[in-house]
Amino acid sequence: MTAMPHAASLPTRTAKRARLDLRLSAEQKRLFEEAASATDQTMTEFVVQSAEVAAQEVLADRTRFVLAPAEWKAFSAAIDTEPRVLSRLAAFLATPSVLERE
Repeated sequence: MTAMPHAASLPTRTAKRARLDLRLSAEQKRLFEEAASATDQTMTEFVVQSAEVAAQEVLADRTRFVLAPAEWKAFSAAIDTEPRVLSRLAAFLATPSVLERE
């Protein structure tokens, strides 16, 4: 059985005004109903809560990352270090592109 998210991380109930219509296969619907029943939730509660948790995880992976203290120290040192001068790259970027040449 999958652990439920900690109660403090769940949103408080608010008035619901938006709808989301889904097309499901019979098997998906049965699966969701069975899971909702097993967690003592309505199917709507189960699907919305599950989708919300999944959405938060997806967005968290794109907006933050967690490092151990030693890794954070190495990361901080790397971004605080002056960039290396790459003379060949600088020369290449200074050369006008084919589109800029007359």
